[in-house]
Parts: sequence; C-alpha cells; structure tokens
Amino acid sequence: MTTHTPTHPDIDALRDLNSQYIHSVVHCDVGTFAEILSEDFLCTNPDGSLVDKFQFLRQTAIPVSFANFDVDDVRIRVLGDVALIHGRTRFTLKDGKCGRGQYTDVWAKRQGRWLAVSAHVTRVME
Repeated sequence: MTTHTPTHPDIDALRDLNSQYIHSVVHCDVGTFAEILSEDFLCTNPDGSLVDKFQFLRQTAIPVSFANFDVDDVRIRVLGDVALIHGRTRFTLKDGKCGRGQYTDVWAKRQGRWLAVSAHVTRVME
C-alpha cells in the first residue's frame, strides 16, 4: 500500500470535492450533489435513517437554517480506488442554537472519477 502525501493529486481532488460537498449541504445545491454522488449512494442521517441518492437529493432541496457552518479536522485517506474523508462540523442555526457533528464520507474512483458512494453524519445540539 502506498502512503499518499498531502500534495498527492488524489488528495487535492478529494479536498476540492469535500469543499463542494459541504458547500452543497449549506446551500441546498442539489445540482452539484447529482453530479458528485454515485447512483448507488447511501447516507446514514443524524437520526439514524438510511436514504438512497434520490431521497438524499430530495432532503437536500429543503432549505437549511444555518446561520454559520464550519468544518475542521478534515482527514483524507486514499486506499487505492477508495477514499475516506472524516471531518468535524460546528454550526449555528438561524434561531441561535449551536450544534456540532462528525461525518465520514466514502468515495470511490470509478472510470477515473471520484464519486461519493456513502456518507454517515452525526449531529448534536448543544
């Protein structure tokens, strides 16, 4: 197994895709998600429900109430044609309530292109 450095092209591509993913969450960008999610994408929501790509896109279209959303401690690991992205989130809702969370996204390189195949999200209100 090869150890990838932070400047590896796959790491750079995945860092950009992670940014697109987060931006799409905050801005309800269904179009970008339609492009970067695989057809067999599955997501475990914070409430424990499991949704497929169509259901995820439908829930993404519902406007979010974030006043602020930050991501830190992003860790990207490339394992051949699979990559794992872990990150920590902090957010404030428009009503002033604060929360935090964790996410793990699984990406697969298919026909030379990285696609998100799975996501797992946790959130806790403080």
